[in-house]
Amino acid sequence: MIGEVLQMPSARHTEPVVSINALDHYYGQGRLQKQVLCNINLEIQAGEIVIMTGPSGSGKTTLLSLIGSLRSPQSGSLKVLGQELCGASPQQMVALRRHIGYIFQAHNLLKFLTAQQNVQMSLELHSRSAAVTRAKAEAMLAAVGLAERSRYYPENLSGGQKQRVAIARALVNQPKLVLADEPTAALDKQSGRDVVELMQRLAKEQGCTILLVTHDNRILDIADRIVQMEDGCLTTNAQSSSTAVV
Repeated sequence: MIGEVLQMPSARHTEPVVSINALDHYYGQGRLQKQVLCNINLEIQAGEIVIMTGPSGSGKTTLLSLIGSLRSPQSGSLKVLGQELCGASPQQMVALRRHIGYIFQAHNLLKFLTAQQNVQMSLELHSRSAAVTRAKAEAMLAAVGLAERSRYYPENLSGGQKQRVAIARALVNQPKLVLADEPTAALDKQSGRDVVELMQRLAKEQGCTILLVTHDNRILDIADRIVQMEDGCLTTNAQSSSTAVV
């Protein structure tokens, strides 16, 4: 089955990258059980940039973690890159993660590694040679405008530069799907804009799909589609337009 996961992204061109039907999710058990996702239905097509918005606590990050194979779905259907995650084995979920890039608000860079080493580490998880990983990491950092800072440690980089390293790390393996959770939250207006436009450009060049969770209304115009989450339910599923930006 693991081999099937690895083949599915290229084998089924017309299938949605993400397909969710009647998905529910709960935290806790017994009388303390709380439903955090309710009857989620969503499809995301290859190459789409979809932004998910909504108030804190509405379930956005939970849904993102389920799509990212970081949590196991409890009921309904959740297919990512052709793999059904409801009932999937731990091995299948790990295998799927290799085709997903993750970008988080906190960067999650290792402080004791340089920018290049942080990006290179992602490549090494795929068992490539040291020379290949080094060259690919350097090329990816150049693509995000950090060629001159590849030997810098995170503490010597600005917030925007750290996020660029995180983007390079997420995209260096050319994933089929990129999941971003509040990637501009810690950045000023211009740095945040630069970061999402960089994500948009690189994703289009690589042909990958982006699902981005944000509270930042300044970046909504990069989306092909905006979905709204409220109280664990998807309430809006609309095309993006310049009028959506406030």
